[in-house]
Amino acid sequence: MAATSITAALLTIEEAAERLRIGRTKMYSLVSSGAIESVTIGRLRRVPPECVDAYVAVLRASNQPETAAA
Repeated sequence: MAATSITAALLTIEEAAERLRIGRTKMYSLVSSGAIESVTIGRLRRVPPECVDAYVAVLRASNQPETAAA
């Protein structure tokens, strides 16, 4: 039987923090500040993987040097 890869639709705070290689407390801080979008399911807080990717894209864009207009 072949192994199948299941991609999670939502990440726990810990999984999202691990994906960014940051601590759990820092991840909660980013979620609380609104820097990373999250959703609640009952009492559970989850982070869509695309929101983690969007946060990284914003970080990368903010670190790009400004180009001079000709």
